Amino acid sequence: MTSFEVIGGKKLSGSIEPQGAKNEALQILCAVLLTPEKVTISNIPAIVDVLALIDILKDLGVKVEQLSEDTYTFKADEVNLEYLKTDTYKKKGASLRGSIMIMGPLLTRFNKAFLPKPGGDKIGRRRLDTHFLGFEKLGAKFNYDSNESFYSVEASNLHGTYILLDEPSVTGTANIVMTAVMAKGKTTIFNAACEPYLQQLCEMLNRMGAKITGVGSNLIYIEGVGYLGGTEHRMLPDMIEIGSFIGLAAMTQSEITITNCRVDMLGNILPVFEKLGIKLEVRGDDIYVPAQERYEIQRFIDGSILTIADGPWPLFTPDLLSIVLVVATQANGSVLIHQKMFESRLFFVDKLIDMGAQIILCDPHRASVIGINRAYKLRGITMSSPDIRAGVSLLIAALSAEGKSTINNIDQIDRGYQRIDQRLNALGADIKRV
Repeated sequence: MTSFEVIGGKKLSGSIEPQGAKNEALQILCAVLLTPEKVTISNIPAIVDVLALIDILKDLGVKVEQLSEDTYTFKADEVNLEYLKTDTYKKKGASLRGSIMIMGPLLTRFNKAFLPKPGGDKIGRRRLDTHFLGFEKLGAKFNYDSNESFYSVEASNLHGTYILLDEPSVTGTANIVMTAVMAKGKTTIFNAACEPYLQQLCEMLNRMGAKITGVGSNLIYIEGVGYLGGTEHRMLPDMIEIGSFIGLAAMTQSEITITNCRVDMLGNILPVFEKLGIKLEVRGDDIYVPAQERYEIQRFIDGSILTIADGPWPLFTPDLLSIVLVVATQANGSVLIHQKMFESRLFFVDKLIDMGAQIILCDPHRASVIGINRAYKLRGITMSSPDIRAGVSLLIAALSAEGKSTINNIDQIDRGYQRIDQRLNALGADIKRV
């Protein structure tokens, strides 16, 4: 087991550039299966989940060439569907939640797809109904083998239709869009996700020859085409990393500049951190966070305690609620964190309480944080990372704490953050991988 040993209490300084967006990468990489032509993708993050998906694509027969550290070409002109029935695929696919998005491209191009029950963060129920209900609406037949935990879909004649999604699932919308682009006729998707990453996917597909309109809204129209060609695509910076670095600067009283942020695609991330009292300055496409001795949580205009909740885009992303919760522990004031989407994502707060934070876990979805206004530092402890975002939140807490912390199970952090120890050490952190 790999761990981080962290010596906290050090102020950081300097510039850091966010990696390419993890959640976009998992969609974009699956889209290469829609064409036999070459697709070039840049700003790909070298993280465990993304590299695992690239490995699955290679096993499927996709020709992959790495041009530089973050740029690859993909050519899916000899896809081997028999690989989908192998034990190797079942093992690899089951370890990665993003593998679900290979199903749409394979279904629309080859009329069938198979998938083991995918893994991912253990943050509560993460149902896949939206994906398969969409496939069925487009004319596919769905089967789930409960003994093998294996999904299969087949369709000889996909056709456009009206689809009202039961939830605005990002991966569900992406999967259905990738299926519909080569289905016959017109597809309308209502209650669609409209995250920047989904917008990026649609724009890439349109460059490949798809006919998608309504991009960026929750009402998407797709006119099916018979063929998609190659293209080039550059991924957005990871908004979750950007939010993580803002939280890190605030907690450690550090002066940090986050470069090349695509500020126009961050939605309400910056306003939420400003509600916590964190000063930010947008300089072109960079975000400057000054060293701040204290920050005070705002209240609602009637004087009541602030609530920060997650929701579908453009509401606040659930992936940053863990960061916001940690940042609030050292603030002046109180806040209610309401995690609506996943009922197990707040189950890391016991570690923060052990470090000295004042948090009341109200129920699986809500935590009340009473900021201690830096009356004392958190103390270093030994803890374990339960998922990607909680893991980085604990790392931020450890970097602000007094003394030494040990974070076990950091493979979870590596799934979503590229060489995070090396990059933060370059700013003055003291993180050792052991």
